[in-house]
Amino acid sequence: MDYKKTNAPNSTVSRNIVDLAEQTGNIYETVVVVAKRANQISVEIKEELSNKLNEFASYTDNLEEIFENREQIEISKFYEKLPKPALIALEEYVNEQIYFRNPLKDKRPE
Repeated sequence: MDYKKTNAPNSTVSRNIVDLAEQTGNIYETVVVVAKRANQISVEIKEELSNKLNEFASYTDNLEEIFENREQIEISKFYEKLPKPALIALEEYVNEQIYFRNPLKDKRPE
């Protein structure tokens, strides 16, 4: 998913717990689904940012050569302004864009 084009809010929004629990039937299961997705998003964003910043990496130890790179600062600022992974995950959950399943519910009784 392209996190740059997400409609997730940048700050917290009050939500109705009953509405959030509709898909899973349990608010705690909903929290687990959203938290796991937020962790996935966080890892993806961190890898993407690291890859972009590695392009600017300097492997020399000379302090005289260290300078501020305007592009690097702009990239960092852009990623700081993105909504937090938990907000993105919650927005995906509300819009039913997350696939999840509970293996305990899928088991057939013997």
